[in-house]
Amino acid sequence: MHKAIDGLDDLSDRLLAALPQTQCTKCGYPDCRAYAKAMATGEASHNQCPPGGQEGITRLAKILNKEVLELNPLNGEERPRSVALIESKACIGCTLCIQACPVDAIVGASKQMHVVIDEWCTGCDLCIPPCPVDCITMVPVTGKATGWDAWSQQLADLARNRYESREKRLEREELDNVRRLALKAKNKAKALDLESAKTEDEKSEIERKRAIIAAAMARAQEKLQSSS
Repeated sequence: MHKAIDGLDDLSDRLLAALPQTQCTKCGYPDCRAYAKAMATGEASHNQCPPGGQEGITRLAKILNKEVLELNPLNGEERPRSVALIESKACIGCTLCIQACPVDAIVGASKQMHVVIDEWCTGCDLCIPPCPVDCITMVPVTGKATGWDAWSQQLADLARNRYESREKRLEREELDNVRRLALKAKNKAKALDLESAKTEDEKSEIERKRAIIAAAMARAQEKLQSSS
């Protein structure tokens, strides 16, 4: 059983390394790693990655020992690599594009103009839908070169490292928030003095609030323990 699991993990890692790491979700999965795992288990086909193009499909087919397929048009089309461009005069600094970028390639602060760092942008398009003022466009930067011809292993490695770093940062921020909320709940529970209740209804209400807070604290504790 363990050998089978290890074999799947090894296959998944090899498939992941063959993807361009745009984290664009065009494959139908939340990130490149999830798509690689789906291919390893046979859940997904190896022709669902538009950024990798036909060359990418050939690489994945070789790893899986399967036939080379045409790119599934339902997932998009092979195209030149592009980077996002933010129109400075129209940007309102809402930060929604920053939150959407999977590799932290957009910098800026709330209510201030945002800027895209071209070297880090994977051209995933994920920043476009949440923009409320439509001030972001995708600009092709590789001429007629498409798929892996428009990429390099260096760019893929950079994108993967930045995505994984962002995931770790978000996890840390979430855990910090859980700790803050747990402390706030604990202090709130202390303030609920059962002896101050003058009627049975007031006593029941305090007990109800205590039970809600206790459940919330238990969930927070469980989350903190599972992350350690």
